[in-house]
Amino acid sequence: MTRNDASHAALSDAEELGHEARAGRGDHAMLRLWLRMLASTTQIEGEIRRRLRARFGISLARFDYMAQLYRHRDGLKMRVLSRYLMVTGGNVTGLTDELEREGVVLRTASPEDRRAWIVSLTPKGVSAFEAMASEHEQWILEMFSGLDMKTVRLMHSQLGALRVHVMRGEPAGEES
Repeated sequence: MTRNDASHAALSDAEELGHEARAGRGDHAMLRLWLRMLASTTQIEGEIRRRLRARFGISLARFDYMAQLYRHRDGLKMRVLSRYLMVTGGNVTGLTDELEREGVVLRTASPEDRRAWIVSLTPKGVSAFEAMASEHEQWILEMFSGLDMKTVRLMHSQLGALRVHVMRGEPAGEES
């Protein structure tokens, strides 16, 4: 029995945390899988939130905001940034106001549309994000270290296939 098998065997359905505990033995495998994915994601997200707050004094929303701007070095219109973050424009405006006061982001008028603002990371913001991203990556590696690379690749592939089916609106398990 591998370390993962032993860890899994040690947990009964009644001991599982959060959403997963709601699935009983009589439920369908796909429902149990969904609940396991949800419980795992919630648990990992909670730990990342806790660590970001403890180590850097920031929220996951701020980290995600900075990550999007880091990926788009020329900046993003606030409307586009809002879509990437899947939050309202008001939330993006509030985060932008805070981060601008801290000198982490710069807000400039769009040359094409004076009603639109383009937000980008300042050098201070780039430096701060790179430090956070480096630790964040180590946390993820630590949390997933119980999985071998074959399993990681397989899970990544299968979850990608699931996303494609969901995006197409196809029932799971049907081929196109």
